[in-house]
Amino acid sequence: MSHTEVKLKVPFGNKLLDAVCLVPNKNLTYGVILTHGASGDMNLPHLTSLASHLASHGFFCLRFTCKGLNIVHRIKAYKSVLNYLKTSGEYKLAGVFLGGRSMGSRAAASVLCHIEPDDADDFVRGLICISYPLHHPKQQHKLRDEDLFRIKDPVLFVSGSADEMCEKNLLEKVAQKMQAPHKIHWIEKANHSMAVKGRSTNDVFKEINTQILFWIQEITETDRK
Repeated sequence: MSHTEVKLKVPFGNKLLDAVCLVPNKNLTYGVILTHGASGDMNLPHLTSLASHLASHGFFCLRFTCKGLNIVHRIKAYKSVLNYLKTSGEYKLAGVFLGGRSMGSRAAASVLCHIEPDDADDFVRGLICISYPLHHPKQQHKLRDEDLFRIKDPVLFVSGSADEMCEKNLLEKVAQKMQAPHKIHWIEKANHSMAVKGRSTNDVFKEINTQILFWIQEITETDRK
């Protein structure tokens, strides 16, 4: 399915965030918001590859850039983007999935767990965490898991089994304690950057993109029934 690329400036306080939307050429139903980790920006090959895969299957996709290592700042920026889409007259979406890579997924998780119960119009349908940074390298005793326990919407984790910031057994233990419906897809032997020795980047992207699309379709198709 073809789609159109639209460059946007999303209001954030007295600043503007750079964003790019891929808009499928059909009636819009669901959207996905994506943002990058601690380094890089919205044009990371990871995110552009995922966005075009989702858009080619009919999902509206917005990527945005928010630099800086301050998580509170990143969370506020993410909220601005979510509110922008929620109130957009141009893109009338039935619901969105919040997604991100590494620090971006941490910001998305925090936004989702702070959505007020009276906002229960079901606009946000789920969370996609690519390389969720559960702990600093070699600091497995300090887990960033409190937000995950407060989420009620479905969560998909896509993590490398050799991710130095997300030890496999630790994420599995955290997931068991979560109240949200969840799924973990392990990319075998991938590190935090999703690099796998002996596999091409595109091959890894393809696996990630397929898993994410399938998970979103499962949720949105139950909505239609």
